[in-house]
Amino acid sequence: MFQQLFDPDSSTYTYLLADDETREAVLIDPVRDQVQRDLALLHEHGLKLVAVVDTHVHADHVTAAASLKTATGASTAVGLDCQAAAYDRGLVGGDLIVFGRHRLHVIATPGHTPGSMSYLWQDGDTARVFTGDALLIGGCGRTDFQGGSSAQQWDSITRRLFTLPPATEVWPGHDYRGRTHSSIGAEREGNPRFVGQTAESFAALMSSLNLPPPRHIDTAVPANKRAGEPIQEA
Repeated sequence: MFQQLFDPDSSTYTYLLADDETREAVLIDPVRDQVQRDLALLHEHGLKLVAVVDTHVHADHVTAAASLKTATGASTAVGLDCQAAAYDRGLVGGDLIVFGRHRLHVIATPGHTPGSMSYLWQDGDTARVFTGDALLIGGCGRTDFQGGSSAQQWDSITRRLFTLPPATEVWPGHDYRGRTHSSIGAEREGNPRFVGQTAESFAALMSSLNLPPPRHIDTAVPANKRAGEPIQEA
């Protein structure tokens, strides 16, 4: 079972993955404002949530990790280099997240933040990679705050994600134009942040974006260092 969910306030994609035999499930990048939606979906399909994983410490919304742990007993995980001690597990590249017969393979993709992770899922003949804010459709996450690094971002995308098979589906953490997913092949051949660029020109491009800070950064980042802090109504 696989489902993409959407939070309209932050344009965040949340992903529900489940083993249809054991009914064990994982949620990737859940949003605290959507806890009741996610719990209802788990109940509707008779799923047992065993893991909640974030791709990084988010700056644009508060994670539902702690709230979902309180409600379901699921374990929580985020990249070790995020230095978010309230999670049950700090992930490093090469780790596995197990749910039923399935595995999420952890790929370290720092750059947007030092602890950014992507998660690769081989579901039968279909490979999907959940890239968070590392690789977006036709773009990538910014690198100008939270210890971001354009050099690390370049290496993470070009030397790790772009080495995956071209048919690998890309499911990003956000999209602001209504697009749902892409592929490694499509991004490698058509993403303007990388096509025709060098590491040096990419760094210059990223430093010239002059983007405003995320609306909720002052509240989201401290809360997400604590796994989002549970809300009692969950």
